[in-house]
Amino acid sequence: MQYDADTVAGYIEQLPEERKDPVEKLRQTVKKHLPKGFEEGITYKMIGFYVPHSIYPEGYHCNPKDPLPFINIASQKNFVALYHSGIYAKKELLDWFVAEFPKHSKYKLDMGKSCVRFKKVDAIPYELIAELCQKMTVEEWIDIYDTNKPKK
Repeated sequence: MQYDADTVAGYIEQLPEERKDPVEKLRQTVKKHLPKGFEEGITYKMIGFYVPHSIYPEGYHCNPKDPLPFINIASQKNFVALYHSGIYAKKELLDWFVAEFPKHSKYKLDMGKSCVRFKKVDAIPYELIAELCQKMTVEEWIDIYDTNKPKK
């Protein structure tokens, strides 16, 4: 599902009641634990945490008007999703997350390339997400992104 909101508060306001608290708690977990430099806003019709143009003026290669995305949170039809570009781009981080997940959840990891899906919103492993958020700085993310982005 997509929500048409210009602000994070507007996004959360549109969510079904049973999703508001878990999404807000996930948002606050990410916001509290991300290293300095990332900003929050609405990107791609989701809650986004990104590298602002003030730090990375080039922006996102697909659309340089957009800031460089890093983490997004979305309420989808059947799950809450956490999109983390770092686990897509850095194999060591992905391997760490996959190994740690069973220590924090009794449920099987449901994951795509950068998307972690939480079908049971009362079982989101917030402590693990907090730890994940601390594992990559803005500078490291920019370096990984610059190394791997398509060449012009």
